[in-house]
Amino acid sequence: MTLTTDLDNDAGALRAAMVKDIAAADAGTEAPFHPAWLVAAGKVPRHAFVPGFYLPADAPDAQGLTVWEPVTSKLDYGRWLAASYSDTTLITQFDGEETDWEQPVVRHGGAPTSSSTLPSLVLRMWSDADVVEGHTVLEIGTGTGYSTALACERLGSSHVTSVEVDAVRLEGAADALYGCGYTPTLARADGLYGYWPEAWFDRIVAACSFRSVPPALLRQTRPGGKVLLPLSGWLYGNARALLTVAGDGSAEGPLLPGTISFMSARRHAAPAYGNPADWVAGLHEERSRSARHAPERITASTEEAFHLRFLAQSAVPDAQMVTVDGVPHLIDVVSGSAATLTPDGGAWSVREGGPLNLWSRIEDFIDAFDAAGRPGPETYTLRVDGDGQRLLCSGLPELRLPVG
Repeated sequence: MTLTTDLDNDAGALRAAMVKDIAAADAGTEAPFHPAWLVAAGKVPRHAFVPGFYLPADAPDAQGLTVWEPVTSKLDYGRWLAASYSDTTLITQFDGEETDWEQPVVRHGGAPTSSSTLPSLVLRMWSDADVVEGHTVLEIGTGTGYSTALACERLGSSHVTSVEVDAVRLEGAADALYGCGYTPTLARADGLYGYWPEAWFDRIVAACSFRSVPPALLRQTRPGGKVLLPLSGWLYGNARALLTVAGDGSAEGPLLPGTISFMSARRHAAPAYGNPADWVAGLHEERSRSARHAPERITASTEEAFHLRFLAQSAVPDAQMVTVDGVPHLIDVVSGSAATLTPDGGAWSVREGGPLNLWSRIEDFIDAFDAAGRPGPETYTLRVDGDGQRLLCSGLPELRLPVG
């Protein structure tokens, strides 16, 4: 790729300012980035990986949907370049559909399915994985290729393999990477199965979230190597685990602090559930009871609620939550169960139906969580062995991650 002199200069100044700001914000953290990652970020031209993306408008539309405005160098050079070097996630795809960036249109709503993750989070991901020179790495989820480029810049292209399930995404990333002089191994592959032709790896780092640890990733990691992956579920509670793989194929490691989320691996994404009104129509009013815990325990915008939401998923692994007109609904498409919580004079009432009492299961876990002293993420260990995948914490019953 050939860059104009003005673009080179403009991008270089903005890139230097972005890295300076990221370094300043990171300086006070408990585990600051390795300086080599900041050096890499100062060299990789992020704008080359985001020729087009969407930014949200200042206000929603008349239906309350987010208005997504396309941004390209042709539409608004200044806005495009400034956003490219902002510490912001840039949405590049909705609902698995590609955009014609020569003639992009405004979007109303939609589910983001690909993005260029904010640079500070990409650096955090590589740094937390304890990646150092000489390591061979497998990245799950190439996306735009920006994260891949950072790894190539530090480790050398020959040490980097990256897989992506979306063929169009991979083609765009390959063009950008090769245009910038990076030549990692790239493959269209499902990240659930890693990439056997290049195994074994010293580190495997996932840029998408899984409901549970894919066994193939552990088998492709050298004994003593590490796997860093985000974990999520259908309640959209998130955590990250750093697992060290043993010689017998088992793995164990801590949950990492911080409220960080990634898009789900496509095969682990929550299924569609239809019209919430259909699910709750069969919940009889006479069977309602007072809730022991308000929904805010897992929906509030706090670190504890975010953490508790992730843990509560283990009690109802197939449930999803949607709020309609201020009323939360729990829907389980696997068992056919449903629950709804309704405001009731400053408290909440619950109606449940189907084989599983969904909110009751969540309340039982919240009771145990409170009794154990509300332990934070750093107190949990994820263990993967012949007995399954278990979250272990003193004072709490073990929590099992869903299979598959």
